[in-house]
This record gives sequence, C-alpha cells and structure tokens, in this order.
Amino acid sequence: MFETTPWTHAAALHPRPTGYAGPERRVTGSDLAHWLRRMLDEIDYGMLMVTGDGQVTYLNHAARLELDGAHPLQMLGRMLRAHRPQDVAPLFDALAAAQRGLRRLLTLGEGDQRISVSVVPLPQSADHGHDGPEQRQPLVLLVLGKRQVCEQLSVHGFARSVGLTPAETRVLELLCAGVRPEEIRQRHGVAISTVRTQIGSIRAKTGAASIRELVRQVAVLPPLVGALRQAPVPPASAARS
Repeated sequence: MFETTPWTHAAALHPRPTGYAGPERRVTGSDLAHWLRRMLDEIDYGMLMVTGDGQVTYLNHAARLELDGAHPLQMLGRMLRAHRPQDVAPLFDALAAAQRGLRRLLTLGEGDQRISVSVVPLPQSADHGHDGPEQRQPLVLLVLGKRQVCEQLSVHGFARSVGLTPAETRVLELLCAGVRPEEIRQRHGVAISTVRTQIGSIRAKTGAASIRELVRQVAVLPPLVGALRQAPVPPASAARS
C-alpha cells in the first residue's frame, strides 16, 4: 500500500511544472547583456567602464557622442586620457582611489567645456572566470556630466507636451541656456514687450511662477534620446579594437 508523506502532499498540491522554467530563466546571459547595452544606449548621460590605468572596456552611445574632441576627456585608441595636461593627474588619482573603493567627483576642462565626472568603483563579480581574482582589475564607472543644463530634445518634448508655439519654444530654449529677455529680443529682432508676452504665455501654460522655476522644470526632465541618430558602435569593437 502506498504511504503518503508531507512531501507527497505538497507535491500533489503544487506539482512541478514540466518544460517551463519561469520567464527569468528563459533569458540567457547573452540576451541580458544585449538588453543591458540597449538600455545604456537610451540613457542620455555618457557612461564608460574603464580599468585603473584608463583602458576603456565599454562606453555607451552618449559617451561616444560626448567625446567629440572638444570634451575634456578624449579617446586615444582604447585608452581614456584628459585633454588638458593639468587634468591628467586628477583623473588618474581618481581612478587609483576607485581601485581602493573610494568615489570621487572630478571637475575637468575650462570655460564652456568645463564638466563634472562621477568616478564610481564597481565591485568585482563573484565569478572571476578562468583568470582568477588576482588577475582581473576592478572596473571603474565614469558618468559624464552635462555641458549644458537643458537638452534640446527634452526642451522640445516638454514644449510639445504643454502646447507651446514654435516661437515660445525658441524663447524657452534660450531661457534654459541662461539668455536674458533683452538679449532674446535682440536675437529675434522683436520688441521686449513681445518677449515678455511670450514668457508670460509659457509660464501660464507650464504653471511656473518664475523664469527660475520654469528652467528648473525643464532641467529635471528625464533625458530624451533621439530615435534618428547614428547607429551606435557595437560595444565589442570598443573593447577589442
């Protein structure tokens, strides 16, 4: 006679599925890596993973666009370097500190190209592969700050969402760039009363009590990445070229 046990009762109430391992198990490691790269390419902040000596192992689409030659950082082959000689030591000091688990916030460049860079140590994975933990350098995440407060795509998306006219959108762009109403008048060749009327209309449509609050609304918008853009270079080419 078959004798039941607590385990057999549990098995009868909750039979194990056959041929189904759950959605989280159907995603392979290569699939996950693919979608993580796609996700990082949709983030409108330049992000790079580098070793302690500045060798780039990955950079997202925004970083490729940011490192345009005018940026305080530049790519020399696979190596990341500071453009100005006076920025070289602070950059490598921050990378060395990250190897010890310390975070840093760097300020590099000058004038309109002056930016901040967040330097974040990345803990090593428990799985070090065949090389062993002693042979693998800890990676460091660099997040590039913006060279302007409000991104153009975000401004245009915001303007459409609140129903701004093309003229009001142009005024909003200049306000977000720090341009004063008198200079906007000169650039657009209109009366100052026209500019003030446009600003008043923008404030009414956005509910902003002041120009400062209006700029803040745009500055904290989630970044928008253009759909029509240059196809990103496959990450493997950046690490293996």
